[in-house]
Order: sequence, then C-alpha cells, then structure tokens
Amino acid sequence: MTNKFKIINDPVHGFIKIPHEILFDVIEHPYFQRLRRISQTGLLNLIFPGATHTRFHHALGAMHLMFTALETLKLKEVKISKEEEKSAMLAILLHDIGHGPFSHALENMLMDDWHHEKLSLLLMNKMNEEFGGELTMAMEMFQGKYHRKFFNQLISSQLDVDRLDYLKRDSFYTGVSEGNVNTQRIISMMNVCNDELVIDAKGIYSIENFLTARMFMYWQVYYHKTSALAEHLLVKILARAKTLVSEGKDLPASENLRYFLSKNQFESPTDEDIQRFTELDDMDLIQAMKSWTGNEDFILSYLCRCVIERNFLKTKISSKPFDPEFIKEKIEKTNAVFNIEFGAELVDEISRSLLPYNMEKQPIYLLLKNGDTITLENSENQILSSYINQLNTKYILSFPREI
Repeated sequence: MTNKFKIINDPVHGFIKIPHEILFDVIEHPYFQRLRRISQTGLLNLIFPGATHTRFHHALGAMHLMFTALETLKLKEVKISKEEEKSAMLAILLHDIGHGPFSHALENMLMDDWHHEKLSLLLMNKMNEEFGGELTMAMEMFQGKYHRKFFNQLISSQLDVDRLDYLKRDSFYTGVSEGNVNTQRIISMMNVCNDELVIDAKGIYSIENFLTARMFMYWQVYYHKTSALAEHLLVKILARAKTLVSEGKDLPASENLRYFLSKNQFESPTDEDIQRFTELDDMDLIQAMKSWTGNEDFILSYLCRCVIERNFLKTKISSKPFDPEFIKEKIEKTNAVFNIEFGAELVDEISRSLLPYNMEKQPIYLLLKNGDTITLENSENQILSSYINQLNTKYILSFPREI
C-alpha cells in the first residue's frame, strides 16, 4: 500500500501535510503533474532570474494555506465537516488546473475564449468521473454554488488563499520583498459571520498591508514594463504563427502545438481538444520559438529572437496614452531601418490597469467585538483603504532597439 499521507517540504511555507488520501491521488494525476511544466509567472524569469517556480508549487502552497485557514476557523467554533474540509482543499488544489503554457500570457490564444477557470472546471469534471464523484462538492465550492459562501470566498475573493500564496511565493522567488505578506497573521484573523468570510477588526492593518503589498507587486513585478512586453511578445508570436499556418505555411512545432495552431473553433471542446491541451506545456512553446528564430517570416523570426536571446524591444512608459504622431514616427523609422512596409507589426502600445481594492465587488468585511460587521474602507481605524480604490493605468510603448 502507498503511504498517501505524505509531507512535502516547501521553501516558502515549510512542511505541507496531505491530510486526505484523495488529495494525494489528485496530485498524482497527469493533469496535475503537468503543472510542474507550467510557469507560475510566464517569462518573468527573464527579468527576475529566480522566478522559475511553477503552478505546481503554487497549487500545493494554496492547499496548505486553505488547510491552515480551516483549522483556524474550527478553533473559532465554525462548524466544518471532514467532507467540507476535504472538498475545500481539493477546490483550491485544482483552481489552476486549466492553465495553459506560460499561464496568463497565452490565455484565450490557444482555445479562443476559454479562460483558464472555464478550462479548470472542464478538467475537474473529467477528473470527477474518474474519481467516482469525489470532487462534486469541491466543484460546487469552486463555482460559488455551495450554500456556505465563505468556502468560495476562501478560494476566490479579494482576500483568498490563492492571493496569499502567490504574493508570498512570487515575492520569495523574485526577491522583491515588498510582496512578502504575513500570511499566518492574516489567516489567524479570519472568521465567519452569517456564512461570510470576515476579518477580526484588530487585523485591519495586516489587511491594508496585504492590499498595498499586492499593489506594489503588480506595478513592480507583474506589470513591470519589460514583464508586460515579454507577455505581449508571446501573444504576438502565437498570433503570427496561427496566421502563417492559416495561410498554408508549414511551421515546425510539436504535434500538440501544431494542432492548436491550425484549429480555431472551440465552442464545445472535443475529447481530443482536451487530451491535447493537457499534454501541452511551456516546453512545447520554447522549442517552437527556438526553431522559429530562423524562420523566413521576418516578423515571426524577429519576435522569437527577442524572447529566446532576451534581446527585447525598447520600451517607454507613461501615465497617459502616447501621441499618435510619436507612434507613427516610430513606425516610419522601423520601416526605413529594416526596409519593410509592415513596421506597425513591431511597434505597439500596451496598457496595464490595476484597481488595488474594489469596494463594490466582494468588499472585505471586519468583524467588530459586538458582532457587527463593517466594510474595510468604512472603519474609523483604516489608514489606506479609502485611498486605494482608484483604477490606475500605465501605458508602455515598445519599438525595435535598432531605431
């Protein structure tokens, strides 16, 4: 018999326990093992060399924080059954199972508008059939259909264990200390009131620190101008490859990647679509880009060299959109330097927007000593919450270094 109650040594959280056998079986499943080959942060390692961690790491970490959160709630006399505990841990373990190569970067590029959460649910359904219905409650929690709302809030909200893990983990691997949130302190302040997730009022500053840490991580790491450019280049490369394949060009690629380059209709994914998707990972894209650096198509080969040789386009960042005349000038210079007529393909304006705290959508509630609840921004003790609810947008212009 296999010992399924394993302990995993995680560099971020320390020892992670597997308290239910089904968790071990799910981790061993090929769909989940694929996450070892899916980068957690896309091409971020080209900017922060240490950021080589994967979705596999993150899923295990989020599962550990879910277990910790549930144990905390039990100590506060919140009734949670073994089945609910198991299902909540399964739900967070599988919340990213539908991510494709390079995670968010190629979202919607491989299978049209199939967002990773939609694909995660589809794969959960397939696994649920294999495991005889053991994932049914986990899927209800994942979709927000379970009658106790706080389970879904622990999985997906403005203060969920998903965010708590990726902020601390990405901070650790990138070396950017601003994102190093105190997950244990935040979890220790969690509570439940009327089946809604709330925070004990005395934890307000830990929550404000979490929100600002997330904001700094986005602007300093995820939306770093070179990071945004790298992600944009991946999208452009795949879009260009799909265009060339649609024109009858033969591009060297793995069998599974070739399948997605040549197919465009995914309204209702077939079994073959799903099977091929779950066999696709970062390696397929990297190998393809390496082979495409020498392609006869100028745009495809140029963009692939930018990524593979880490010779990125030049970038400028601004708090407002760039002057169309300035962009036109860059396009004309690109055409002149490369003696081409499609310089617009190599000059792009990218934008990134962030709303640090959304007061309208699932606000964070504080639990007062008298049993009442109040939204974070309305607390008389808040310092920052009422100031970080504005949408902020940055604009990035990229163009060839040669000009």
